[in-house]
Amino acid sequence: MSSTTESHASHHGYIGDKKRYLQRMKRIEGLARGIANTIDEEQYCVHILTQVSALTRSLQGVATGLLDDHLKHCVLDAAKLSDEAAHEKIQESTAAVNRLIRS
Repeated sequence: MSSTTESHASHHGYIGDKKRYLQRMKRIEGLARGIANTIDEEQYCVHILTQVSALTRSLQGVATGLLDDHLKHCVLDAAKLSDEAAHEKIQESTAAVNRLIRS
């Protein structure tokens, strides 16, 4: 294995977008705090549900972005190493998708 493959394989697929993911997660934290505040302030149920929907969409956006990065980097890198490594990463990805679908 070359040092380029070795060093690239040791990084997670999202690493190039780490700053963007962290910014999105800070926004999500703010949305969650906002929901807690609306509950504390006893605001109208539908208003709270609308905020929950926005939070859910934001989390789904992060999840699908991470999945895309995982497939484009981690799975692809594994496929370059061996069929066995690729098969393992594909199974791992399928399990992750199943968890996302159930949530």
